[in-house]
Amino acid sequence: MASFTNEQCLPWHERDLYGYANSPPDPKWPNGAKIAVNFVMNHEEGGESSVELGDDVAEAFFHDFGPPGMINPVPGERDPSTETQFDYGTRVGVWRLLRLFEASSIPITFYAVAKSFERAPHVAKYVEEHGHETCCHGYRWRSYGDCDAELEEKHANLCVESFRKSSPSGKVPSGWFLGRPNVRSAHIAAKVYKEQGEELLYWADSYADDLPYWKPNPIDPSKGLLIMPYSFDNNDTKMWFGQMGSDEAYTQHIIDSFTTIREEGLAGRPAYITVAFHSRWMGRPGRFQALKRIVDHMKQFDDVWFATREQIATHFAKTIPYNPEEFVPGTGRMKPPSDVRSQVNTLKAKVNGFH
Repeated sequence: MASFTNEQCLPWHERDLYGYANSPPDPKWPNGAKIAVNFVMNHEEGGESSVELGDDVAEAFFHDFGPPGMINPVPGERDPSTETQFDYGTRVGVWRLLRLFEASSIPITFYAVAKSFERAPHVAKYVEEHGHETCCHGYRWRSYGDCDAELEEKHANLCVESFRKSSPSGKVPSGWFLGRPNVRSAHIAAKVYKEQGEELLYWADSYADDLPYWKPNPIDPSKGLLIMPYSFDNNDTKMWFGQMGSDEAYTQHIIDSFTTIREEGLAGRPAYITVAFHSRWMGRPGRFQALKRIVDHMKQFDDVWFATREQIATHFAKTIPYNPEEFVPGTGRMKPPSDVRSQVNTLKAKVNGFH
């Protein structure tokens, strides 16, 4: 029996085209910081599509064989060239990248596929013991957009059980990011966390804002689920897709993003940016320097808060608490201010009356 249908979940996804509009709240970042910066290392190695793990074909996404359409794995056959490219992320890339951030005393977030940490528990142990955050990136690195509810709920439970084992302290991630979710995904994760007695603090499958924002918890609307928007533009996947022609373009784009948000922070509108990358990709020697230039640039400023997503979410939740009265009942959409509601109703009347 499916835990949720699309129809049950769609009201939570009602689109909010108003948001904070031109009056975003002040998150009051610690120590008067004008910008918060979160570095996210996607760690998917060992959890990708693989015949070794029972999948039909080897992984065809995001590796050095080329962009989409150039890769045609042979069904039923293992692909050692692809597998070893992913292996590089765990064997070499992750450590090169961690050394960079530890040299600068910057805590980062790991978007960790549970299966990846299962197969490399030494990485999971190191991440936690050195002050970095683990965020759940699904049980396998796959699209959940075409996943049925039963299998997705099974994977969500496997995530909780897996992270309890791979974490030295038994900690389950407080945040969740699938990358390729469906409309049921947030409901399923919230349901599993409640049943397992865990706290789901934030959901990161959104790109809608430069600040966190609240939605009702899909299972208990009296409680909030903080939405922590991620970034596909400040992301090294842009290089693989061919949308950024060089490592330098990636570096400059992120420095420009940093400059814009910091300037707005100095003008009284603090927000945060995400810088996203992958251990098997950015951990390669030739690409590593692009990220190092970004870190070196940002470290020049003393009004920057480098934080994990969990730290940003926890701070924001305390500074700007959830208020269930701000939402349209039965949906995940905030009520717009009264003047906006009046404008919308007037426009609807004009449209319906053909004025």
